Amino acid sequence: MLRLALYQPDIPQNTGTMLRLAACLGAAVEIIEPAGFDVSDRHLRRSGLDYLDHVAITRHRSFAAFEGWRREAGIRLVLATTAGALPYTDFAYGPDDCLLVGRESAGVPEAVHAAAEARVVIPLRPGLRSLNVAVAAAMILGEAMRQTAGFPAA
Repeated sequence: MLRLALYQPDIPQNTGTMLRLAACLGAAVEIIEPAGFDVSDRHLRRSGLDYLDHVAITRHRSFAAFEGWRREAGIRLVLATTAGALPYTDFAYGPDDCLLVGRESAGVPEAVHAAAEARVVIPLRPGLRSLNVAVAAAMILGEAMRQTAGFPAA
């Protein structure tokens, strides 16, 4: 199963959008804490509406805890980053990949970049910095699902 990992998310509404995305497409979600808001079930319910009952969410206390879990499970980490060199459409995704997006305010630190097996970028017009993290997650998760025939059956 494809996974979408959120590194220390800052904005509850973006988190809710990504939880809804994952619920609708059948991806699991890994939330790497600390977050910039309370990620208790009650607060996630407010941002994720009634979609939370349809998505598998795992919370990790830190990136180190997430990394330990991921490495033990043998899951490849694919980082979405503006510092990536490989366009996300040129990368060959696997059905068990974990797609990581960074904080809205700061991305991810260099140690997280170094831990990723791949770093992909969404090419943008010159002079523009980045997309909203939820939009970027949707584009990359959609491409990964297209490549791995992972879309739910209608």
